[in-house]
Amino acid sequence: MTEEDSNGEDSGGRGERIAKWAARAGVASRRDIERMIEEGRVKLNGQVLQHPASFVTDGDIVQVDGKVIENAARTRLLRYHKPAGLVTTHKDPEGRPTVFEKLPPGLPRLISIGRLDLNSEGLLLLTNDGELARRLERPETGWVRRYRVRVNGFVDEKALAALAKGVTVEGERYGPIEAGLDSRKGDNAWISVSLREGRNREVRRVMAHLGLQTSRLIRVAYGPFQLGVLPKGAAEEVPMKILREQLPKVEPKHRAPKP
Repeated sequence: MTEEDSNGEDSGGRGERIAKWAARAGVASRRDIERMIEEGRVKLNGQVLQHPASFVTDGDIVQVDGKVIENAARTRLLRYHKPAGLVTTHKDPEGRPTVFEKLPPGLPRLISIGRLDLNSEGLLLLTNDGELARRLERPETGWVRRYRVRVNGFVDEKALAALAKGVTVEGERYGPIEAGLDSRKGDNAWISVSLREGRNREVRRVMAHLGLQTSRLIRVAYGPFQLGVLPKGAAEEVPMKILREQLPKVEPKHRAPKP
């Protein structure tokens, strides 16, 4: 283990910053872990941490909410077909069913890469690696999120095309959105939507801005990963070879010892 320098990389002998260590162990993102530390929920060797500038070395015991956190396992990425009616959180204060309660059995603790709201469905990427989640969520990754949207109302195709220049809705500015009419039947229509940021309820808010009511929202792709024919409620692991091809710097957290 090494000491972290001013750029956040290891460079000496004190170990690894606890937020980075816990993120790699799949607890949560770095930001969420730092918040947990501020809330007094994290212990290092039995002592409640007071600040995130703490380091973990081999043999240290880390607890979150009283549970001992195992060291980082190999990085895993899964495609999950989220049904409507589930919230993308580990615990919901309103008692609604969550994605993580409905996952197939036998999976490790996972966190989501981005979110889908309660009534949205489709592709949700899950990982046990908080650092990977943080990396794939960042706009700098440049990955396009693609959706199919069923709406009710009159679809103005010129207004859809104009979204490519960005749009301001209730004082909030959204970046370029590619949107096109797929089909129309009576007052209902299907629209394909592609965007790079994917802010909270962005698609629904933009459709409402155009006078359209969203009745169904399905994410069909997140960057190079596709929903495809994955059944609702099913999770399928992305092979490490594929993950490496899409993110060349991603490596397994633990390698098998050489014979």
